[in-house]
Amino acid sequence: MQIEVSVQDCFNQELPIQAETWEIWFRKWLELLKPTQEGQPLHPQEQYELSLRLTDDREIQLLNQNYRSKDQPTDVLAFASLEVDYPQFDELGAEPLYLGDIVISVETADRQASPHTLETELAWLAVHGLLHLLGWDHPDESSLLRMLDQQQILLNAVGLEAKR
Repeated sequence: MQIEVSVQDCFNQELPIQAETWEIWFRKWLELLKPTQEGQPLHPQEQYELSLRLTDDREIQLLNQNYRSKDQPTDVLAFASLEVDYPQFDELGAEPLYLGDIVISVETADRQASPHTLETELAWLAVHGLLHLLGWDHPDESSLLRMLDQQQILLNAVGLEAKR
C-alpha cells in the first residue's frame, strides 16, 4: 500500500506531528481499513493520495460557512473526491487515487485535547476525516458509535489512545 500525504501546515507554530509521521499513520490506517467499492479495492495497485491542511479557527470557519452554511469554526472538515467522480480502474493506470482533503483547526483541536494530548486529538480528527473520505458518515447515534469505535481502533494501531 502506498499513500502520499500532502501536509499543509498553515498554523505557524511547532506542532507535535511531522509530515513523515502523518504518512506512516495514514498508510497504517488504510492498510487496516482495506478500502473497497463493490468488493473491489478502490485502486488496483493500492496507491492513494490525500491532503491534510492544519489551520486556525478563522480559516476553518470560512470553509465551514462556504461549504456547510455554518458560520462557526469546527474541528475537522473532509472533502471527499470519491463523492464527486469515482474513476474506473482502467482510467487509473499507475496514477494514485486522490481521496480528498482533510482540514483541521489546530486551535479547536488544542481546546478539545484535554484529557489527552494535542498529538492524540489531531490524530483523532485526522482519522475521523479519513473515514469521511472513505464514505463513512454518522447521521444517527448508532452509526456515530460505530465510527467512534473505528476511530479508537485506528488510533490504537499507531500507539495512541483517546479518552472520550
